[in-house]
Amino acid sequence: MPKPDKKPAANSLYRQAKFLISAAAAKQFPGGDCLEVAFAGRSNAGKSSAINKLCDIRTLAKTSKTPGRTRLVNFFSLDDRRRLVDLPGYGYAKVPEKMKLEWEKLMEKYLTQPTIAGVVVIMDIRHPLKDFDLQMLSWCEHFGLSCHVLLTKADKLKRGAQQASLLKVRKILKQDGYAASVQIFSALKGTGLDELAIKLNGWLDVPQD
Repeated sequence: MPKPDKKPAANSLYRQAKFLISAAAAKQFPGGDCLEVAFAGRSNAGKSSAINKLCDIRTLAKTSKTPGRTRLVNFFSLDDRRRLVDLPGYGYAKVPEKMKLEWEKLMEKYLTQPTIAGVVVIMDIRHPLKDFDLQMLSWCEHFGLSCHVLLTKADKLKRGAQQASLLKVRKILKQDGYAASVQIFSALKGTGLDELAIKLNGWLDVPQD
């Protein structure tokens, strides 16, 4: 008999995700009495793919082979109390400096919102902890935000190399005083999907079955 598909914890909640609004300025943020988990990361690190895999909706967050295409803060509703937020990708060299500064200001304004329950920082497992990644981690520390690092594209490395990268990132974060948790993830293989869902369930106060 075929084995039943293993679904992540509270998967039905994330499958309910629906696009809510794209905000180009802080005044367009939806606000309200909601809990939000934001996804941040370098351009082309796999941020949109991670959101789509979590929600089991292939086209929820727009993916592109051209880095730097996400230029707005995109909000997705899970229910009337919970949302996911896709922040603009950062760190792409070909983007004009003025636009980079605008994105940074927009993200900084978002990170002061009282609705944020936690931030998932996306890093390519082959190239973690770049300058902009460290800046995002510093922002989370500064604003007192819970932070979880997702080392994406794990399928690009063998298991030994995955674990080596995970341990190295954990060691550096601890040495530098960052309180972020860390995990391995692959949108292609589904690696780490349950672990991510469980982390978000805690942040979003999802009732346990």
